[in-house]
Amino acid sequence: MNIYVGNLSHEATEEDLKQAFEAFGEVSRATVIKDRVSGEPRGFGFVEMPSKEEAEAAIAGLNGQDLKGRSLKISEARPRPERAGGGDRRGGGGGYRGGREY
Repeated sequence: MNIYVGNLSHEATEEDLKQAFEAFGEVSRATVIKDRVSGEPRGFGFVEMPSKEEAEAAIAGLNGQDLKGRSLKISEARPRPERAGGGDRRGGGGGYRGGREY
């Protein structure tokens, strides 16, 4: 099960997340999401746990608990909503924009 971890301290590492969740069972992956440009943490992350029962226990046990000075907001991760206009987010190319040609 994929778990969303919000209100994450900027000092929290992937290892911190993994250790907190391992108290409830096996963790297959822990990820802190970072800004693509600056590389700074964005204040949230995800934890993947193979066992649904262990994941639900972790959600119940860790939601609202303190990690590195911040009260965690934990829930089952939901899939990203599709953006309007389809899933391809690459930009279009310029081309002729109209107007007069002399």
